[in-house]
Amino acid sequence: MSTNPQAPKKSDPSMRPTSISVLIVAGLTATAVGWLLLSFSYSTLPELPWSPVIVLVVLAIAEGLLAQNTSARIQRKPGTPPVDPLAVARFVALAKASALVGSISAGFSIGLLAWLAMEPTQAANDDLPTAVAGVISALALIGAALWLERACRIPDRPDRRNEDHPDHRIRP
Repeated sequence: MSTNPQAPKKSDPSMRPTSISVLIVAGLTATAVGWLLLSFSYSTLPELPWSPVIVLVVLAIAEGLLAQNTSARIQRKPGTPPVDPLAVARFVALAKASALVGSISAGFSIGLLAWLAMEPTQAANDDLPTAVAGVISALALIGAALWLERACRIPDRPDRRNEDHPDHRIRP
């Protein structure tokens, strides 16, 4: 091992959990963008569409079901097949990306909602339910994504430490 302080450090290839601070910063930035976009162009925009809300809800449900299934398979509950490690890596990547998309969507929807709540027009009142549903569906996606990420963690298994498996050997 080199004692040179200038030597490059080896990188840790493990994946880190999603940082809540990154999600908050992304959400706050998207809130400002949503507010500014609406304040400059609301009169020229059509009615807010429901399609993003539907997509976010479908993604949240799918990831919630995937989290439940993956958790059971990783914990090796009776009647569940073993999980493919490559699939788990893909699920983690999906969860991290979905949490960020959910954060940006929630922030954008909050910006829209705040602007619409202060606008005294009937068109703004008509768009309020879509903005509220956007916030709720985006928060549901964030929750499902973080649950999926958590479900992909390898649990501590104290009952297997003494087995003759290379990863579970007791070292002197």
